[in-house]
Amino acid sequence: MKEFKYSRIFLLGFGFFGISIIWALYNAYVPIFLQETFKLNKTITGFIMTIDNLFAVLLLPFLGALSDMTRTRLGRRKPYILLGAPSAALMFALIPLARRYENLSLFMGTIIFMNFFMALFRSPVIAFMPDITPSEKRSQANGIINFMGGLGALLAYFGGKILYDINYAYPFYFGAAIMLIANMLVVLFVPEPEEYRVPGGKLDIGSIIRETARKSFGELKENLKDVFASKERSLLAILLAIFFWFIAFNSLETFFTSYAKYRLGIEESTGAFMLGVFSLSFMLFAIPAGLIGGRIGRRKTIILGLLIVTAVVLLAYQLGESSRPTSSSLNDPVVMSFMGLFFVGGIGWAMINVNSLPMVVDMTTEEKLGGYTGLYYFFSQAANLVAPPLAGAFIDVSGYKTLLPFAAVFFLLALLMVRFVKRGDIVGEIAKSYEYVPDVD
Repeated sequence: MKEFKYSRIFLLGFGFFGISIIWALYNAYVPIFLQETFKLNKTITGFIMTIDNLFAVLLLPFLGALSDMTRTRLGRRKPYILLGAPSAALMFALIPLARRYENLSLFMGTIIFMNFFMALFRSPVIAFMPDITPSEKRSQANGIINFMGGLGALLAYFGGKILYDINYAYPFYFGAAIMLIANMLVVLFVPEPEEYRVPGGKLDIGSIIRETARKSFGELKENLKDVFASKERSLLAILLAIFFWFIAFNSLETFFTSYAKYRLGIEESTGAFMLGVFSLSFMLFAIPAGLIGGRIGRRKTIILGLLIVTAVVLLAYQLGESSRPTSSSLNDPVVMSFMGLFFVGGIGWAMINVNSLPMVVDMTTEEKLGGYTGLYYFFSQAANLVAPPLAGAFIDVSGYKTLLPFAAVFFLLALLMVRFVKRGDIVGEIAKSYEYVPDVD
């Protein structure tokens, strides 16, 4: 029986804390470098900014499955953290130096390697949580991890601005150092289960590459067979729901500041602040969302969250079409109304996001936790690849007024898919929203 300790989960959350700092700074400043220093247009800039999603789609399922099969004296997840985190931190710190030389090939090489090394350890870090958490506590644990990730993003946004105003390189040095320290805390103070620690085992990079080529494709094929070949469609339904709600969310994340400027007539910085309110409420409600999932069941909590975010998006659409802000001031009544709606929307998003990964990993065995974590990220990152061009096509045809209804449609499609999920909830008296069926496929 796994022993659940909140202190251990908070320590593990530092891994996600460090990852979130890197991505927040990367998304905030790298597009500026590409456009200002290298004079790239927005289309090419947008394509370059999907490199992380391409790596995620291609590598995370493989690396999650591979880490399931890894056995060393440190365990099965830590070798990937030790290899990936320092390498990614180094590449991230080199980004402003590559910009200084104004050499696009050097700059692109730096960010490509940074994205590769981030992908190398991201899935194992997330899969670490169910390794050390009993099934009935995974929603609470995922809430803590998402809280830590949100805290990292806020630190990047607020602290990064202060450092960037001093020197554009400082946020990158700061982010690299914090990410490295955070992940070393995980390695040093979060023990892996004893059954995955082989005395005398060591990290062999060549062996890892050979094992990736030989085993991970077979593991992915087997996991995808679980998705599509099973007579019981719960896994397929939850993964499609994840795909749909991330299309909805990513379309808003990508285009809302443009919607604020070109549809509402306010400054894009005010639109970004509105999204910050969404992120703030998500962070504040991440832990309570996990507790609610543990109390009433994950499926009910996700459904409630989807109803909330769909209602918020539709109300925001109605607000934007019926009135316009008179200024970009945060005190403008329309702007304040949007922020109030988005604060509620962040609560709903926390209820969805915190409880979905535990549902996916609770549909499999302990040996496949990393592989199923990879499946989760495969579908979520695939959505992030699809959302910007698809939403952009709708906007090109009908204008920015279609953005919010577009997102609402995909949230509703996700809600429809969740209705078909019959597994992955918590076993026990606290969550009898439907019958739990063990995975026997």
